[in-house]
Amino acid sequence: MIVEEQVELSEVFMAHRSQLRWAALKILGNPERAEDVVQDAYLKVSEAAAVFHVKQPVAYLFQMVRNLAIDHHRRISFELNLFEGEDDGLHVPSHIGMPEATVISRQHLKLVAKAISELPERTRRAFELHRLEGQTHRAIAAELAISTSLVNILIHEAIDHCRAALQST
Repeated sequence: MIVEEQVELSEVFMAHRSQLRWAALKILGNPERAEDVVQDAYLKVSEAAAVFHVKQPVAYLFQMVRNLAIDHHRRISFELNLFEGEDDGLHVPSHIGMPEATVISRQHLKLVAKAISELPERTRRAFELHRLEGQTHRAIAAELAISTSLVNILIHEAIDHCRAALQST
């Protein structure tokens, strides 16, 4: 009896295939994508029909195709938005290796080094442990015998001091 239900649903699908494709085409606006959705729906019908009996097979098939088309449309929209600006940076000239960029980077590095040297010892050490050695706030707090919230404050003070040194140029 289960096999009869599967054949019946598949037969209903094949009888309404062109209308199902049209429903997907209205949502997607692309015949190839609509065909992909209809094929996906047929695969699902082939698998699902053996599991349960469908009381309204035509409505079930149209809803399945509609849902698959909407999902397909959302996925394509997401991917387009995600990769939309990917080519935007291809024609931007690189400043890496240019003499001016190298000089500016070295000047900034000197300013930051000077700013760090001006920090109080505990603030400087907390900053170095965090930024240069990659230690966690908890590890820094244990090493300096202070609280993790104070470590956070010290690191932010050091960052603010370095920013101010860079902005003064």
